[in-house]
Amino acid sequence: MKRTVTVALALAFAVGLPAQSAKRPMTLDDGFRMVNVGGGQISPDGRWALYSRATRDFATDSSKTTWWLAPTDASTPARQFIGEAGAANMIWAPDSRTLYFLRPVNKVRQLHSMSLDGGEALALTEFKENEGNWTLDPSGKFFVIRRSEKDSVLEKKKKDGWDHVYVDEGSNGQSAESWSNLWTFDLASKKLTRLTQRDWAIGAMDVSSDGKRIVLSARADNKRNTGGAAELYLIDIASKGITQLTDNKGPESGPAWAPDNHTIVFEAVSLDKWDSGNGDFFTIDADTKAIKKITQPHAGQIGNPVFTPDGKYIYFAGGYGTARWPRRLDMASGKMDELASTKGLIGVSSWSKDRTKYLYSYQDFNTPADLYVGTVGKTADRQVQVTDANPWVRDSIAMGKVEVVQWKSVKDFTIEGLVHTPAGYDPAAKKPIPLILNIHGGPAGAWTNNFSTIAHVYNGLGYALISPNVRGSVGYDDKLMRGNMGDIGGGDYQDVMTGVDAMIARGLTVPDSISLRGWSYGGILGGWTITQTTRFKAASLGAMVSDWTSEYGPGFNFDVSLWYIGGDPWTNAQAFREKSSLTYVNKVKTPTLLLHGDNDITDTPAQSMNFFAGLQKFNVPSRYVRFPNEPHGFGKLKHQRVRDTEEIQWMQKYVRGLKDYAYPDVPSEKKKLAAAIP
Repeated sequence: MKRTVTVALALAFAVGLPAQSAKRPMTLDDGFRMVNVGGGQISPDGRWALYSRATRDFATDSSKTTWWLAPTDASTPARQFIGEAGAANMIWAPDSRTLYFLRPVNKVRQLHSMSLDGGEALALTEFKENEGNWTLDPSGKFFVIRRSEKDSVLEKKKKDGWDHVYVDEGSNGQSAESWSNLWTFDLASKKLTRLTQRDWAIGAMDVSSDGKRIVLSARADNKRNTGGAAELYLIDIASKGITQLTDNKGPESGPAWAPDNHTIVFEAVSLDKWDSGNGDFFTIDADTKAIKKITQPHAGQIGNPVFTPDGKYIYFAGGYGTARWPRRLDMASGKMDELASTKGLIGVSSWSKDRTKYLYSYQDFNTPADLYVGTVGKTADRQVQVTDANPWVRDSIAMGKVEVVQWKSVKDFTIEGLVHTPAGYDPAAKKPIPLILNIHGGPAGAWTNNFSTIAHVYNGLGYALISPNVRGSVGYDDKLMRGNMGDIGGGDYQDVMTGVDAMIARGLTVPDSISLRGWSYGGILGGWTITQTTRFKAASLGAMVSDWTSEYGPGFNFDVSLWYIGGDPWTNAQAFREKSSLTYVNKVKTPTLLLHGDNDITDTPAQSMNFFAGLQKFNVPSRYVRFPNEPHGFGKLKHQRVRDTEEIQWMQKYVRGLKDYAYPDVPSEKKKLAAAIP
């Protein structure tokens, strides 16, 4: 019979805490109880904050979202604005008294309006089929709608059972897809007018402040490896004329109009090739097509630009390392400065029309995400608090600690990462505890100082985690981001191993108590790691790729071909084989758990199956758990819990030797755990 080790006792045993403490460790089920706030929209006059509250019901595997309204000065409590009737794509009218949103009516989303003064929502459309993404022009007179166009002939064939797909022909990619085009919807006349009629895939777009023109990014196919073909286009709304603004070998994204209605800012890494990097801001003149780079050499990420009303500055999402915060760019000098200061994550969701106020979320490892209102000129990371969505976390959970650490790796790279340690852990005592190497996705991803349920759960079980931002990570400088070009599994492998050695040297852990986990690129590098060393006691690999040659067609390959290996399996066959963990699976000794969604087309499930077959062939303790109907990121709550439960039990069995360990079952409604939330 299996025995259950409680979370509280595991923590007390691991780090020497009293078994009966005022606060308790976090559990997986706490994560499903979290209230998620988001969708924040500040009114144009800066007086109101609209946001959503989403709760999940584990038993029914469902979620419920309601919308709330609060004054930005927090002078009165928030009130529920829209209930279970539902709403999506919330947009403020320029008068700051009316809200537009989409709501399903007879299974078709219709545009509605609602006044802050009260009353029922008013349906403005009677469409027969679902609409796409809606953008309100700055004057508030009309919407621009990006709609996916279905082929009526093919739709009829599907109903008759003919559902085959011509891959990479027409609008299809690996699955049946549609071209996207634009329409306008006039609010006064309720007239819907087609604006474009092309075979193209439209990305981001923006409407000029005079309501006359639209700038957008688009490409002429839906293939998964041709994102570099994205170009900028200009549409004259009155004439419906289309002008191509760029024609180069680098992808442009995120276009936004300046107040002068002539200048457009956009993001790109390079204009002459599809390159890897943190990116820069450029401007293009809508009439002359003259392009100018406006950012000076810089480190860190950039994105989501908005202009100040006078056009002198761009406010944008920035940050460096493990922190994120809003920044400001001087259009004349290219100088950047900071709008806020933080060691956590500030994510701005919207700005007031005069750009003096902004609505944002803040979180760090010990602080679940909540919404705040910031004022330009003040730099505090938590200004006027709008929500307190999960006070029980603060009141009842024994939180771990996070520390930013650095260490030297090979080829003169300094690597930074986060170390998460359990509540009550005393580094001065140098009492070693089990360490999990936590590898991020990407490779162009990064660990940040955000709230992480799974990290807190592992801390509660007595584990420490090291989360390294290896070469290839975003948010630092381009040298680091490009440090793994042609070298995947080389320098990045050394980065994780030197990080583990640094933690052993500081007394955090000992060599026989280390394990690793990773998802996507984390699973890829994790899989490579256990073919190169036998130092790890256990490994959990999610959504991995084990063989680059067999993944070339089924998965996306542009980054591997352009940057991380180079070429293709025919012109560079040896490198594709040498960089694949499957080639060396006969060397693996580490007990390995594999997790994969059956509908994953980012990293295809056959990659885990092949690795698992190799592990079984060579008698390596291993388990492969498949999840039906799940893509790269899991949606079903029960699948998420099984994924994490299996991993925890694997670690406990092979790191701690608890062969019969079973993670506690989901608490029922009738008999909840004693430590459950009120």
